[in-house]
Amino acid sequence: MLLDFEKPIAELEEKLAEMKRLATENSVDVSEPVKALERRIHDLKIETYRNLTRWQRVQLSRHVERPYTLDYIYNITSDFIELFGDRNIADDKAMVGGLGVIEGQTFMLIGQQKGRNTKERQFRNFGMANPEGYRKALRLMKLAEKFNKPIVTFIDTPGAFPGIEAEERGQAEAIARNLREMFMLRVPVICIIIGEGASGGALGIAIGDRVLMLENTWYSVISPESCSSILWRSWNYKEQAAEALKLTASDMLAFKLIDGIIDEPLGGAHKDKPAIMQTVKQAILTHFHELNALSPEERIRLRIEKFASMGVYAQQL
Repeated sequence: MLLDFEKPIAELEEKLAEMKRLATENSVDVSEPVKALERRIHDLKIETYRNLTRWQRVQLSRHVERPYTLDYIYNITSDFIELFGDRNIADDKAMVGGLGVIEGQTFMLIGQQKGRNTKERQFRNFGMANPEGYRKALRLMKLAEKFNKPIVTFIDTPGAFPGIEAEERGQAEAIARNLREMFMLRVPVICIIIGEGASGGALGIAIGDRVLMLENTWYSVISPESCSSILWRSWNYKEQAAEALKLTASDMLAFKLIDGIIDEPLGGAHKDKPAIMQTVKQAILTHFHELNALSPEERIRLRIEKFASMGVYAQQL
């Protein structure tokens, strides 16, 4: 999938491929023009991706080739065992989780899972969890706490499922309970936004000692399209809404709402999946070792203080 702002880069890459093909067919040495064009492409990529608008970063966060939760889990862990069900209603396919080993340390890994084609998207409900998904996540967190295993959550959702049946089964209560219980977990909790982080659907598994965002992700109370539809009664103002919402990783870090940004390969996480897997893996291990040095009581105190300080300001008279 090619995004609008990537078209100039794609055109130059096509020209480069054509130049190499003609040189091979005609046995012509074009090494210098090829090098010059490659440098031009590289410079254009740097200029393009370093100056993305907020809406363009939203587009990158939704790229169909971008790694999803299970991609990260299967690539950074060994011996992953998926666990199912909330022991009450059902197993929510939009929320996945289980135990996996990263360099000898067992983690409980939980996250929303999207699909890449129509069938998978329907099966995963487009990454929008029902109440049983959040109750399943909490069950796994409590299991991790019982056996003293650190928790990693991967956030990638357009929001909690807004259907009538979800409300009937207590969507708001399930998310609220997760917020309360995650504050008091005695094990290290690391939360990573790997794609979309929308509203309570994201926050329901995002209360942690460390909250990190990948470079081209977003985190907000509402999506740009929904914000646009409320303020302007149309989706046509989504770009303006994205700018107003200030929802990118750099915005969140400036507001002190997250603890760090994980750099992505040039062009986005989907451009070099082995590299982003290694980067995320190293980030998890680094933050785990820092958190593991603290006592459970100290982690809980710092966790509560961090979130309690958000939105608080002092006014001098």
